[in-house]
Amino acid sequence: MIREEHLQDWRDAALSVETEVRKAVIGQDNVVRLINVALFARGHVLLEGDVGVGKTTVLRAFARAIGGDFERVEGTVDLMPNDLVYHTYVDADGKPRIEPGPLLRHGERLTTFFFNEINRARPQVQSLLLRAMAERTVSAFNREYSFPHMTVFADRNKVEKEETFELASAARDRFMFELRMETPRDKAVRRALVFDTAFHDVDALINQVTPGILDWQSLNSMAAAIQHSVSASEALERYVMDLWDASQNPAAFDVRIDGVDMKKLILAGASPRGMSALLRAARVVAWMAGRTHLVPDDVQAILPSTLGHRVFFTPVYEMRRAQIADTLVAQIIEKVATPR
Repeated sequence: MIREEHLQDWRDAALSVETEVRKAVIGQDNVVRLINVALFARGHVLLEGDVGVGKTTVLRAFARAIGGDFERVEGTVDLMPNDLVYHTYVDADGKPRIEPGPLLRHGERLTTFFFNEINRARPQVQSLLLRAMAERTVSAFNREYSFPHMTVFADRNKVEKEETFELASAARDRFMFELRMETPRDKAVRRALVFDTAFHDVDALINQVTPGILDWQSLNSMAAAIQHSVSASEALERYVMDLWDASQNPAAFDVRIDGVDMKKLILAGASPRGMSALLRAARVVAWMAGRTHLVPDDVQAILPSTLGHRVFFTPVYEMRRAQIADTLVAQIIEKVATPR
């Protein structure tokens, strides 16, 4: 049984992970915190951002800090499901060989799996990744391979639309968070990224991160202990249920968006899986703050990243998702009564 002092030690380690990652990444404090929350809530993350904002760098920094192995796959239109499991080649003697692919080559040491430009990969490839995310297993060579410590991160190419396959709603729902990693706006940060040569050598930046801060093999059991250690009051439970209702029927909570017919906006609200992910993440936020009970701020801190991609709009509004989703979540937070 994990005692309180162990939780405190892990809390200190979790905060140390963020400190170390910030040695390699600047101007992305909120993204760093939410990735850390996802790790301890054992959830997967979908990243969005322009080219060159440091998505790979931040994930490599996390992988070094938490320990275990890192793997990256590039999404391409010709990528096939089997390419994730094995690859074939002809050796120097002219004999055919089969080697484990990126999902299998690290075995149970795989902790961080980054699928870059996932919407360039065909739906069949996305489906295989979904199973790996949900079950953390893959069947191959007449046996089942397990990677129980793996967290999947995926990035979507938002700029190019040719030869891309948009993620289905079920695929997006598998991700605990959808995070926007934008170009920093702070002038000092922008200047440092351009003129400070320390940020021009990614490998040197990653080497500044202290390796293996966590016992990554104990992360699952520690995550379960965190969930058991943080409680929710009846008032907080009612608040979360109201948020769920508002995602399905925002008009009932007087949520209004200019130019939108609220009665025709929602095709489907958040799923039970989504609300479960929200509570898991909120408990981690509370734990990181040193509390053993949830407060509304814990829920609101992760609501935009948890809820925005799980509310599905009718076709007439889906094309305007980027403009509507953020406003909808902000309105839900404002209109749903917060317990005191």
